[in-house]
Amino acid sequence: MIALFGIVILALIYRAIMPQPPKMCGSPKGPQITAPRVKLSDGRYLAYKENGVPRDLAKHKFVFIHGFDCVRHDVALLTTISPEVMQSLGIYIVSIDRPGYGESDPHPKRTPKTLALDIEELADYLELGSKFYVIGFSMGGQAVWGLLKYIPHRLAGAILLTPVTNYWWGSFPANLTKESYYEQLVQDQWTLRISHYLPWLTYWWNTQTWFPASSVAQCSEDILFEQDRVLMPVFDSYQSKYRDLVRQQGEYESIHRDIMIGFGTWEFDPMELENPFPNGEGSVHIWQGDEDGHVPVKLQRFVAQKLPWVHYHEMKGGGHMFPWAEGMGDKVMKTFLLGEPFYYKCK
Repeated sequence: MIALFGIVILALIYRAIMPQPPKMCGSPKGPQITAPRVKLSDGRYLAYKENGVPRDLAKHKFVFIHGFDCVRHDVALLTTISPEVMQSLGIYIVSIDRPGYGESDPHPKRTPKTLALDIEELADYLELGSKFYVIGFSMGGQAVWGLLKYIPHRLAGAILLTPVTNYWWGSFPANLTKESYYEQLVQDQWTLRISHYLPWLTYWWNTQTWFPASSVAQCSEDILFEQDRVLMPVFDSYQSKYRDLVRQQGEYESIHRDIMIGFGTWEFDPMELENPFPNGEGSVHIWQGDEDGHVPVKLQRFVAQKLPWVHYHEMKGGGHMFPWAEGMGDKVMKTFLLGEPFYYKCK
């Protein structure tokens, strides 16, 4: 009887910590396929959306990588780039659903390297040329470090918009990460600890109801400063049209795997990367607000200090959602493509 009771308890624990299999798009009980998709070399599909001027007329071709809990429709900067700037600079942007999000197949073995190679395959499929630009926002900005590591020869330049930092990257001084880590909400401290040290418990932690889990996954306003409190409704009204698409294949292979990869043990340290453009044939830019409740500005400053070849732009009063501020897209693109000085006063 005791053995049977133990088996039942173990079965209940296993059921609690193991996620349901994903509902893959196009499967009998899965979501419908509505987006164009490219079939990758390993058989997975990657969904994408084309924006801006026609691809064959573009002067500057970008691949956009979305952030946490978003999809291909959530293209930071796109809503704040004016048609005039888009046309005059010949900007084309193809945005993707990262694996497990939207209509892109999950990738249970996803790493920063596999995502970089996925994007290279997409670029070849769409014939973007020998070199193309990349833009990443938040967790998508973090993913850009993988492209700079694994396919720098394919990049014409890179824009990182408030890229998420990993507290366990080796170059960070322990005192700096400790200070920044304990400035986070207690519930987020626990989420980060579990995703890094006990990743197999990530799903359980973020779905249990005994303790508060990730504030970001719960869309909490507790981590928002002044500018983000103004801009979040703008973002929410835009994203509400696609909200159901984000996690439609399941939460585990989208937001939970994102957390595990973003704050797990990386196979490289971004702060040890060499300049991918030693002859000035391209550039890498980071934009960061100093009132960002999601990404500690102290850590971003250290990244910029360790990588002097990165152009670092810090906005006083800027939050995590600054790309949705009026006129921001024009400012960023003109600085990145034309070399104009960047100045923006956050309201």
